[in-house]
Amino acid sequence: MKAKEILDAKGTRVITVIEDSLIVDVMAIFFANKVGSLLVVDKYDNILGIVAPNDILKAVHQNLDRVPEMRVSEVMVSDLIVATPEDDLDYIQNIMTENRVRHIPILDDGKLIGLVSIGDVVKAQMTIKNVENRYLKDYIEGKYPA
Repeated sequence: MKAKEILDAKGTRVITVIEDSLIVDVMAIFFANKVGSLLVVDKYDNILGIVAPNDILKAVHQNLDRVPEMRVSEVMVSDLIVATPEDDLDYIQNIMTENRVRHIPILDDGKLIGLVSIGDVVKAQMTIKNVENRYLKDYIEGKYPA
C-alpha cells in the first residue's frame, strides 16, 4: 500500500496554522479538530514546519511565564521529514520509527497533498492483514474453485 492509497481512504484535509499564531490559540485548534499535529505555514501557504501538542507542552513547561505571548514559530519543528504519494507503507513506517515522528506530510512535486499519521499507518496495516486472513481462511475452507 502506498501513501496515496492511505490518503484516498482518509482524505487529504490538512489543518494549518500561521507561524505568528499564539500557542494558546493553537491549543484550541488541536482540541476543536481532534488532530495530533498542525502544519505551520507562512502567509503564502509555504510550509515552514509542524507543531504537535508535545512541542507546546514542552515550551509551556520551560517558559511558564511567557505562555500568553508565545508564538508557534518559537515551538514548531522546522526540520520536516516528508514523503511522496508513491512511498509505500513500510517505508513511511520506518521513517516514523527511526525519527520518532508521528506525522508525515505528503508532498507531490513540492505541493502538500495530505498528512499521514502513525494511526493511519496502523489502520492500513490492519486492513491488509484482515484481507490476507480472509483470503487464507476462504482458501483453506475451499471457497475458491480449483
